[in-house]
Amino acid sequence: MNKKVAIAGAGITGLVSAFYLKKAGIDFRIFEKTDRCGGVIQSVSENGFIYETGPNTGTLSNIETTELFEDLSDYFELELADEKAEKRLILKNGKWEELPSGLISGITTPLFTAADKLRLLGEPFRKAGKNPSESVAELVIRRMGKSFLDYAVDPFVSGIYAGDPYYLVTKYALPKLYDLEQKYGSFIGGAIKKAREPKSEAEKKVTKKIFSAKGGLSEIINAIVKNTGKENIKFNADTEIQKKGNLFIIDDEEYTDVISTVNAGELPGLFPFLDKKILDDITSVKYAEVAEIAAGFNKWEGISLDAFGGLIPSKENKNVLGILFMSTLFSGRAPEEGALLTFFAGGTKKMHLARMSEEELLSILKPELADLLGLSDFKPDLLKIFYHKKAIAQYGADSKKRTDAVKHLQNEHKGLFLGGSIIDGVGMADRIKQAKKIVSKISE
Repeated sequence: MNKKVAIAGAGITGLVSAFYLKKAGIDFRIFEKTDRCGGVIQSVSENGFIYETGPNTGTLSNIETTELFEDLSDYFELELADEKAEKRLILKNGKWEELPSGLISGITTPLFTAADKLRLLGEPFRKAGKNPSESVAELVIRRMGKSFLDYAVDPFVSGIYAGDPYYLVTKYALPKLYDLEQKYGSFIGGAIKKAREPKSEAEKKVTKKIFSAKGGLSEIINAIVKNTGKENIKFNADTEIQKKGNLFIIDDEEYTDVISTVNAGELPGLFPFLDKKILDDITSVKYAEVAEIAAGFNKWEGISLDAFGGLIPSKENKNVLGILFMSTLFSGRAPEEGALLTFFAGGTKKMHLARMSEEELLSILKPELADLLGLSDFKPDLLKIFYHKKAIAQYGADSKKRTDAVKHLQNEHKGLFLGGSIIDGVGMADRIKQAKKIVSKISE
C-alpha cells in the first residue's frame, strides 16, 4: 500500500493501532517517550499481591474489544470479574447500601426518596431533551430526580471520570445514555426496546462484564507487544514531527500517516507545524488529578468484601472517591485469607488531595478508611501510592469545540490522526475502538 505510519505513544491506543496495522500489512514505527510499553497500565506482583498502578479494570462494552481479545486469546488469559462483582455498594449516612438491581430492590432501597421513586414511574413518558450541551446532572434531575443524582449517578461519575456531573456534558461524557433518550425517548423504555432488538453473534459477546487478565492488565499489553514486535518501538524518544509536503518527518524518516495518542498538553511540542489557535481548543481540555492507593492485607478482618467495591457520593463529604475490592473481583490478587483494595482520592472536586505528600494524604485518609472498612486501625501489610496528574480528561461544554478542532486539523493535514482520551471516551474499550477505527481509515 506504500504506507508508512508513525505512532506517538506506546499506551493501549498506540499498541492496538500497531496490532491492526500489522494485520493489514502496513509498515509502522512506535515512538515512546519512556522506557516501557503500556502507558499508565502497569501490573506489579509483590509479596503475594498483584496490584495495578493505573487502571484496575476494563469493561467488555463494544465489539472491537471482544474481537481484539479473541485475536489475542493464545497470548493471555482473559479474566472476568467474579459474580459477586454484580453487587455495587453506595455510602449513605455513613452506611454501605447496595445499589438496586431490580424493581423490588429499587422500591425498598433507602438510597432514593419516596417522591423520586414515584417520579420514576413517569420517566418513560417525559419528553426527550433538546439541549445537546445539557450536563449529566441536569439530565438526571429532569428525568429521574435529585436523589438519583446524589446517590446513583454522582458516585458513578466519580468512578469513571473522578469528575463533577454538573460539569460533564452527557452527549460527550455518557453518549450511550444521551443516545438512549434521543433515540427511544426515555431511559427505561429505551433500555427495554434496545434489549428486545435482535443482536448479531458479535453483539451478543458484548456482555458489559468487568475484565482484567490473569496476572494483571499488563498481560494484555505484553500480548499485544508480542504480536506487533518490540523491535518496532523506539523507547526514550524525544519526538518532534515536521511536515514536508504531504509527508511527516521524524529523524529524517518519511511517514505517510501519523497517529498521536498523547495527552493534549504534549501536542504543541509534538506537532510544531499545527495552527496554535486551533490547537488551543484541544489543549484547554481539563484533566482530573487522582491519587491511587493500593493496600494489601495478609489477613482481612474488616467488613464483608462480597461486592465490586464501594462508591462514595459527594454529598457524604468524604475524602475517598471510591474503593475497589480487587481480591474479590479477580483471583490471585492477595493471599488466601487476605485482601487487596484500591482507593482513589482527589478528582476535580478535591484536586488538592492528589497534590499532597504521601504522609499528608495518609494522615487524612487512614481514619476515614478504617471507619469505612470496619477496621480498628488502617494498617495494611502492603501500601503503595501513585499520583496521576493527567488522570482523566473531562468531557465538559468545551467538548464540541475540541472535537471540531480535531476534525479541522485532520482535514487540513491528511494522514494526521489525533487520538487518545482527548476524544471518543476515556475507558480501555473506548481506546481499543478508537485505534481500530483509525487504522480502518488509514487502510482505505
